[in-house]
Amino acid sequence: MSETPDERPPARPGELPGPLPEEQTGERTGEQSGVRPAERAGGRDERRSGEQPAEPLPAAPRTPEGSGAQLTGRQRLVKGLWPPRVTRAQLIVALLLFVLGLGLAIQVRSHNDSSALRGARQEDLVRILDELDDRTQRLEDEKQSLEGQRTELENSSDQAEEARKQTVEKERQLGILAGTVAAQGPGITVTVKDPEHRVKADMLLDTIQELRAAGAEAIQIGDVRVVASTYLTDAGKSVRIDGQKVDAPFRFKVIGKSQDLTPALSIPGGVVQTLEKEQATVVVQEEKKIVVDALRPAKTPDYAQSSSR
Repeated sequence: MSETPDERPPARPGELPGPLPEEQTGERTGEQSGVRPAERAGGRDERRSGEQPAEPLPAAPRTPEGSGAQLTGRQRLVKGLWPPRVTRAQLIVALLLFVLGLGLAIQVRSHNDSSALRGARQEDLVRILDELDDRTQRLEDEKQSLEGQRTELENSSDQAEEARKQTVEKERQLGILAGTVAAQGPGITVTVKDPEHRVKADMLLDTIQELRAAGAEAIQIGDVRVVASTYLTDAGKSVRIDGQKVDAPFRFKVIGKSQDLTPALSIPGGVVQTLEKEQATVVVQEEKKIVVDALRPAKTPDYAQSSSR
C-alpha cells in the first residue's frame, strides 16, 4: 500500500512520532485556520518587530532651490513685503493721505506768503492801509469825473461844441498814456544804482507795476517812454526796454502824487527791499516838476477797428 502525503510513517516502538515536514505542516495549518502562508509569515514579522510600529522621523526643512542655506529673518521679511500686495482699501487710504498732504502744503505756502505782513510794524501797516484807501479814492474820483462829463454833455445847449471839447481833452489824456505827447507835473525820481549788475528785467518790471498801482500817470526810464505795450528783457549786464539797451544806473522819472508813490516803493517786502537784497542802492526824491519828454510814435492797429457807428 503506497504512502500518501498526509499519512505519517508508523513510529517504532519507544520513539515519539516526528514532526511533519514543513511544507505539510504549513499546508495543513493554512487549510485549518484559513490563513495563507504569506499572511501568516507577515504576522510573524510584525510580532517580531515589536508590539507597536516605530514613529517616522521628522523630515528636514526644505530650503529654496538654488540657495545653499536656510533664509534669514531679514530675507523672509523682504520676501513677505515684496512684491507688494495692494488692496482697494489701501489705495483709497493712500489717495486720501495724498490729498491731505497737498492741502497742508498749500496752507503752509499761503502762511509763508503773508508772513511779511505779519511781521511788519504798526506804522507800516497803517501806511499800507492808507495807500489802499488812496487807490479807492482815486477810482471814485475818476468815476465822478466821467459822470460829470456825461451830465454836461446831456445838459449843454450846444452839445456839439461840448462834445468837441471833451474829445480834445480825452485825446490829450490818451496821448499822455500812449506816450505820443510830452507831459509834465509833480512826481518823483527813482535812481537804481547796480554796481554788481544783479538787477534783472523782472525787478524793473515789478517797479513799474508798483508805480502804476500807486497812481503814476507817466513813466520814463532813461530815454524810453513806458506805455502799456512796453516789454523788458535781459541783455547780459544790461536791460533792453522795448528793444533799446539801457545800462545802470536806471533812472525813473514818474509823474503822479508823490505822497502815494514814495510809500508804495518802501512798503515791507516791496521794491526797495527787493533791490537792496541784490546789493543795489535805491534813491527816491520828490520833485515839484517832472518833465517826461520821451515820445512814442502812434501806431495804427492792423486789425482792431472802432465799433462805434
